[in-house]
Amino acid sequence: MTESQLLTETARFNMIEQQIRTASVLDPVVLKLLAVVRREDFVPIAFRDLAFADMEIPLGADGQAGQTMLSPCLEARMLQELAIRNTDTVLEVGAGSGFMAAVLAAKAEFVYTIEIDPRLAELARSNLDAAGVVNVLVRTGDAAHGWEAHAPYDVIVLSGSTPVLPESLLRQLKIGGRLVAVVGEGPAMQLQRVVRKDEATFETTAVLETMLAPLVNAAQSAKFVF
Repeated sequence: MTESQLLTETARFNMIEQQIRTASVLDPVVLKLLAVVRREDFVPIAFRDLAFADMEIPLGADGQAGQTMLSPCLEARMLQELAIRNTDTVLEVGAGSGFMAAVLAAKAEFVYTIEIDPRLAELARSNLDAAGVVNVLVRTGDAAHGWEAHAPYDVIVLSGSTPVLPESLLRQLKIGGRLVAVVGEGPAMQLQRVVRKDEATFETTAVLETMLAPLVNAAQSAKFVF
């Protein structure tokens, strides 16, 4: 192992042990996934030195796409709440750089990741191809209200926030399916887990308070006019 590789692996180890574990992410499956999927390969070259920092990282050419990678701690907590199984079909809303899809695909059977920005869709596709990930399909489109083409899904994850969860998205969960998303409007946002219990019942759990930029075309809460 070269000195550069050693530094990278030390930084990855420190991210997991000093950031992610201390954020109450203790699931050994999640920790192993984050240890083996190379986050740095999905970070723009201009920001690669920050690959393991607990911060959102700008995406696109030199970070000009206007969107960001989720912070490692938020990604890890989402993964823990989803409890991915090897039979799961996953919908990811917002592909970003492709990293979350790569981690999901390392455990799930198949991942559909939908990105509204064509530049980011191409970035995610390129990164996933370079990483040898074969069980992810990247599509350019708007999935903020769901993606009927491959519904229903065992798992749905939103990589941007939404003021409310649209009924159309919830209805694309299989019975027993899990959804995680940051829900609300600043400064009052929560990471929530939703489990579909039966045809008509959805169980929602507030996981933690956080902040995240909204999805493009995210569902809006009703506005009252007096």
